[in-house]
Amino acid sequence: MAEEFNLEGMLDTYLFENEQLLEQLQEIVLDQKDAECFDEDSINEIFRTMHTIKGSSGIMMFDNVTAISHKLEDVFYYLRESHPENVVHADLVEHVLQVADFITAEMEKIQEGSPADGDPAAIIAELDSFLENIKNGAVEEGKELPEENVSEEPKHFYIAPVANSASRFYKIYINFFPETEMANVHAYKTVYSLKEIAEDLLYEPEDLITDASSIDAIMEDGFRILLQAQCSEEELRELIKVGYDIEKVDIYECKAEEFLQGFDFGEHPVVGIDLESSAEEIEAKVMKAEEAEEKKEPPKPKMAPGDFVIKSKEPGKHKKLAKDKQRGAKDSFISVNVKKMDQLMDLIGELVISESVVLQNQDLKVPGLNLTNFNKAAAQMAKISTDLQNVIMSMRMVPLTNVFQKMNRIVFDVSRKLGKDVEFVMVGEHTEVDKNIIENISDPLMHLVRNAVDHGIETNEERADSGKPDRGKITLSARTEAGKVWISVEDNGKGLDREKILDKARKQELLDPSKPDSAYEDKDVFQFITLPGFSTNEQVTEYSGRGVGMDVVVQNIQSIGGTLDIESNLGMGSTMTLKIPLTLAIIDGIVMETGNSSFVVETGVIKEFVSVTEDMMIHEPTGEEYIMIRGECFPVLRLGDWYGLEEYHKNVEEGMMLIFEVEGKTICLLVDRLIGKQEIVVKPIPSYIKKVKGISGCTQLGDGSIALILDPVGLIE
Repeated sequence: MAEEFNLEGMLDTYLFENEQLLEQLQEIVLDQKDAECFDEDSINEIFRTMHTIKGSSGIMMFDNVTAISHKLEDVFYYLRESHPENVVHADLVEHVLQVADFITAEMEKIQEGSPADGDPAAIIAELDSFLENIKNGAVEEGKELPEENVSEEPKHFYIAPVANSASRFYKIYINFFPETEMANVHAYKTVYSLKEIAEDLLYEPEDLITDASSIDAIMEDGFRILLQAQCSEEELRELIKVGYDIEKVDIYECKAEEFLQGFDFGEHPVVGIDLESSAEEIEAKVMKAEEAEEKKEPPKPKMAPGDFVIKSKEPGKHKKLAKDKQRGAKDSFISVNVKKMDQLMDLIGELVISESVVLQNQDLKVPGLNLTNFNKAAAQMAKISTDLQNVIMSMRMVPLTNVFQKMNRIVFDVSRKLGKDVEFVMVGEHTEVDKNIIENISDPLMHLVRNAVDHGIETNEERADSGKPDRGKITLSARTEAGKVWISVEDNGKGLDREKILDKARKQELLDPSKPDSAYEDKDVFQFITLPGFSTNEQVTEYSGRGVGMDVVVQNIQSIGGTLDIESNLGMGSTMTLKIPLTLAIIDGIVMETGNSSFVVETGVIKEFVSVTEDMMIHEPTGEEYIMIRGECFPVLRLGDWYGLEEYHKNVEEGMMLIFEVEGKTICLLVDRLIGKQEIVVKPIPSYIKKVKGISGCTQLGDGSIALILDPVGLIE
């Protein structure tokens, strides 16, 4: 069972690390997709990425991933060594993304428990052809080709020592972070990366994969490597970098005799030298230490390599060799199963409900009870509960960066296929939202971005004819406001044609015959395109024209309490804005009653509470009502009339007026009475209940009753 567990842990580590590497790879490629060529740093980074994926895939025996990774590594090895000028950058970008897509698809299969059985032969053949063309061009120009990038099976890493005058010898000591999982796999990957440059390579522990105890040995004693190679210390540190797994790397260059002594890393005397001393004093101290060494065998120092480091004094002063002080605490991270996070969030929700049940218990309302101590304890419990919610919510908040990067890739792919020149700009991609929100907005965003490229941006010829810049532009932006995140997809394309949409709506009998076209606001007209089966695209393409997509966007957004706003100017472009809650879990709300029904509204949208008199009201013959407050006139909505409730207060002086301000609009909501402020656990409306305008969910109150959560946007519209 232990072996099975280890294998599963290795697989999780493999998938997690490769996912991070592929995201970084795609980000590098898309950032430089419009450049003339990849810069040197990017070429080196892509080479290292593919080398790492090749090595880890070889360890896990995913041969197809190993093969395709090695082939792309070959390409970037040649680019790195030869710096050819006859490289078609756009084709290279497509090849890299093609390889990334293949590996991603294989990893998804592995994650689902299916075999990674994809055939990379076709992609490898294309890469071979691409590389051959580059090499042929170099030969024609009389350039010398570098040595082949030979790949060996990751089985045996001991290489027979063949030293020459250029050989250098190193003792390497690696410490991993205490929270690093599967340290043996990380150590194995380090060895694999050194194999390419090694003339002689030994490491301890020796059995990294099959011996589970090697993990404990590495974490307790560190990972030690003896290396003979023709490289500098700087080149070594490029291959072995401090990162999220490796905390510290010590590299010592030594003589061949010391190298042959093996893994006893503690035999070199460490001499404390004050670099502020003169050269003569330093030399005298060293000579004295060496003489003492010859007279007696010193005890092994009780310190690890790297205990003595060069520490900087004040800026501009000299340096001195001093004992390394303990570093400050670092942030540490662990991977947590999302299902466990969801379960924890559900438990927090139940805790909030239970807290309300306790604090609103009818037994506490008995006259004469002294509740001083109880109230103090309850206040402390409420504070801890709130802090706990905040911590859990912060754990679930993730940036939109990855989602935005995926949209960048979609713009690149679709624009290439359609032959359009499109620039993609991201704004506010570091905005954080709840993980569940991200899962629900990926598909809607994909539809909006595709539509913007296919349906919004004109062809290059059309843009030239209309005097627009040759290059189209799509801007994806995010910002937070009043407990909601606003995500906009803006293009500078042809915009929506109001008349064309009205004609289509008339043919589908969506317009009121008694209502003139001028009575429809632009906002209402543009909403027609979100209806199922509605499309103004005359030609069906791979990406649009079937009348599906926008209705899916609206359904998905509404399912999480969001809305879609559409703004457009004909000939100038369109802006599609998603307005969605930051979280779906717990909100601060005001509980109120109208008739025999309870309602809740989020505190963030309430501007103020007002007690009104009848003389402040204005009654229109059409039945509409308004109220004058401090010289301003606002529309009034009676909640009892809106939902057809019984036994509610019709006299405004007996009720309470709530002033909502949402998206620049103001409305006054008349309710019977306010109950109080309460933390609300948001629950979705059951699927068997028809969607009701102005209701976004429900919650359980402290007395066990159910309250409906109001959606102010739905009430205003």
